[in-house]
Amino acid sequence: MIHDDRQCQLGEGAFWHPERRQFFWFDILGKRLLSQDNGAPVEWRLDRMASAAGWIDRDRLLVATETGLAVLSLGDGSLTDLAAVEADNPATRSNDGRADRQGGFWFSTMGRNGEAGLGAIYRFYRGEIRKLVEPITIPNSICFSPDGGTVHYSDTDRGIVWRQGLDTEGWPVGERQVYLDLSAQGWSPDGAVINADGGFCCAVWGQGAVMRFDADGNRTHHWTVGGRHSSCPAFGGPDLTQLLVTTALDGIDDPDEAQGKTYLLDTGVTGLPEPRVIL
Repeated sequence: MIHDDRQCQLGEGAFWHPERRQFFWFDILGKRLLSQDNGAPVEWRLDRMASAAGWIDRDRLLVATETGLAVLSLGDGSLTDLAAVEADNPATRSNDGRADRQGGFWFSTMGRNGEAGLGAIYRFYRGEIRKLVEPITIPNSICFSPDGGTVHYSDTDRGIVWRQGLDTEGWPVGERQVYLDLSAQGWSPDGAVINADGGFCCAVWGQGAVMRFDADGNRTHHWTVGGRHSSCPAFGGPDLTQLLVTTALDGIDDPDEAQGKTYLLDTGVTGLPEPRVIL
C-alpha cells in the first residue's frame, strides 16, 4: 500500500518517533524531511542534504547531514550545527544512520557518486564522535540487536553485511564477522532494521523488496513494494507491526508512478521502539 504519494529522488532514513507516533523519512537529494500528521503530508525544507536521524525528544531530532551532525527543531525547521564531520570534503555526503540502544547515534558517509572507498561509519555518543569503519564504499544497513550487544552494517556496493559485538557503552569490541554475503545473488543491501525477535530486515536496492533474515542468515520473509529501488525500512504504528519502506527515483530511466514513493506494509512481524539519542 502507498503510504505517501510524494516521490523522493532518494528516500532514506525512515524511523518511527514513539512520542509523536509518526513516521519520518528523508529525501536526501531533495533536501527535505517528510512525515504525515493525522494523514496530512508535512515536510521540512533543509538548506543541505540530510539522510538519517534519531529522536532527542518530542520536538528535536539529531540529524546526519552532508556537513556533519545538527539538531533539527521540528517546530520551526531550524538546523543548529552540533559537530562538523567531513564538512571540508565536498566529495562526500552523509548516508545511512540509526540510534543504538545505549543512546548513541551511528551514521555513515559516502562519495556523492558512490566512488570506491570514500565512505566511513561514525558513532556519536554523549558528545564524542569516533570514526569506526573505513574505507567503505556505500555504508548502509546500520542496526542493532534487541539487547544492544551487536551492530550490523553493510557495504551495498559489495553486497556484504557484517556484524560486530558492542560493549556495555555501545563501542565495538573484537573483530567483525561476515553475516550475509548477498553478492552471488546480485542483491544490494541498503537500509535495515532489527525486529523484536532479532530478525534482520533489509531493503534490497533494485529488488523492490524488504527481506528478513534470521540469526543464521536464512531468509524467512520477503515483502515487496512497487518502488524498485527500495532503500530503508522502519517498523511503527500502534503495535509496531507496520513496516514503512522508502524508495528512490535515482538511477531509474523513465520511472513510472510507483517509483520514489513511500510504502506501508502490514507484516505480522513486530518491530522495536526506536531508542532516544542522548546529547
